[in-house]
Amino acid sequence: MVICIETATNLCSVALCSNAGVISLKESADLKSHASMLTVFIAEALKENGISAGELEAVAVGKGPGSYTGLRIGVSVAKGISYGASLPLIGIETTLSMFWGMAGRIKEFSDDEANTLFCPMIDARRMEVYNALYDSNGNKLKEISADIITADSFSDIPESKKIIFFGDGAAKCKEVINRKNAYFADDFRISAAHMLTPVYQALNNDHFEDVAYFEPFYLKNFITSIPRKNIFGK
Repeated sequence: MVICIETATNLCSVALCSNAGVISLKESADLKSHASMLTVFIAEALKENGISAGELEAVAVGKGPGSYTGLRIGVSVAKGISYGASLPLIGIETTLSMFWGMAGRIKEFSDDEANTLFCPMIDARRMEVYNALYDSNGNKLKEISADIITADSFSDIPESKKIIFFGDGAAKCKEVINRKNAYFADDFRISAAHMLTPVYQALNNDHFEDVAYFEPFYLKNFITSIPRKNIFGK
């Protein structure tokens, strides 16, 4: 079994998985719940299923892109478990696990899988989103990037191709993207459960991270905001 951690967005999500499926899923959408709930969810998932961390096959974490703070917390906890229990560490691109979460729902939007593309979108503030593009087999056609979405975005893709947009960054792009065959999965929510397929692909291929040097895929540098008011009154 593998414990999967996803903290790239406001959702704090933990899934205990086996190669047969998701055994346990713990999630909270409360803002800033990552620091307080992540280790609690992991402990509960293990205890409820009568296993210890040392009995796991690996620990997996969504490595981003996404929230700087969320990723930092998720990766730190994953590395701690990996080191403490001597487990392999697996890092999964968040957009890839999102693809696998949507792939099973393709029939809701298209009856032509070969002609359908998937565009996971993660909110990156204002009109910018982290996004990538996958075909129906999970092959990455466009590398992950942070883009400001305009009416001309995706104009290089033939309109005969259907594109499914999903993720917490897709909603704000719905009225902006101007193309035929654009579909939006408004109810999609990222989850650690979506990591199941890519995690076991990585596990079966011994594709592990170096625990000492592994860092989240932030994509953009963290920028702090400048206070509007001087707290010293000057």
